Formats: sequence, structure tokens, C-alpha cells
Amino acid sequence: MRTLAGTTRIELVIKRSRFVAHASRVEDLAGTLAFYESVADPDASHNCWAWKLGQQYRFNDDGEPSGTAGKPIYSAIDGKGLDQAMVVVTRYFGGVKLGAGGLVRAYAGSAARCIDQAAIEEIEPRLDCVIRVGFGWTGQVYAALDACGARKTGDRYSDDGIEITADIGVAAFETLKSLLRDTTRGEAVVRRAS
Repeated sequence: MRTLAGTTRIELVIKRSRFVAHASRVEDLAGTLAFYESVADPDASHNCWAWKLGQQYRFNDDGEPSGTAGKPIYSAIDGKGLDQAMVVVTRYFGGVKLGAGGLVRAYAGSAARCIDQAAIEEIEPRLDCVIRVGFGWTGQVYAALDACGARKTGDRYSDDGIEITADIGVAAFETLKSLLRDTTRGEAVVRRAS
């Protein structure tokens, strides 16, 4: 997967309307809201946006005619093969109406140019996993998670042990299973989350 390495900003003037596009990597829903709030201008005519996080995506026309802003921005993100990415295009109306086709071209073009100017980085696909183990092995499980670059996302305790959920790179998942099988003498049960 590919994503944006940082935040990028470009500005275009199309028929006297000023379009300011900001693109950035976002990692979760809270990140999309924070990025939007950091770049949107409440005094602008429109702050249209789109984001993609894995299989989830959203876009918004912010008062422009339906389908003329948010969806073209999303198409630029998706067309570049990006994930964990958000683009906000702010329009300052310049007095000349662009028409539906003109708006689509302006928003899609602004988003695409912004993405083209951004640094792109590869990100490793990840998956959620569940580890069930007795209490005596908890330290070894946390050490194995750290060694494999996994992030603990939750835990649940029961009378006979703990169930730990984690986010791990797809390539490291088999390594984690093997490591835990060896260090817990086969007592840890490791599986993909359903």
C-alpha cells in the first residue's frame, strides 16, 4: 500500500476562483477530523474533502452541487492507489460559475496535483490478531509483540488467562505465531481476528 509521507499544499486559480488543496496521511477517523479542522477555512465558499482508510472512505461536497467535489477528490486519492490519505480542497468563489463539469475538473485536478507534489511512501499491510494465553506467559507475549512490530489494541481477562488483541504487519504474523509457539511451549493460541 502507498500513502502520503507528509502534508502537501498547492494553490490553483481557475476562472478567478481560488482552489487551495491540502493532502496528508491520516491513520484513523480522529485523524481525519483533526486534519480537516486544521486546514479548513470557515470564511471560504466551500471546504470539500475526501479520505480513504482501508476499506472505509468518505467524501463531502460542502454545498457544491452533488457529485461535483467530494467524489472527484476521492477519485484522485483512489486513482493514485493511496490509503490512509485525506485531501481537503478549499474554494474561494471568484464570481464566475464553472458549471458541473468545470467543478469536477477543478476539484479533481486540484486534488491530483496536490497528491502528485506529495512525497509517497510504501506502508505495510496490517491485520488484527488475537492471542489467548495463561497469565504466566503475559510478559513473553508482550515481548514477542514488540519484537514483531505489533501494536496492542486491547486485552480481556478471564479466570484462566488473558486474550490480547493486536495490530501486526501481514508479513510478521507468521513470525509472531512461531515465536509464541516456541516461547510459550505451545500454550499461546494465535489467530487472525474475525
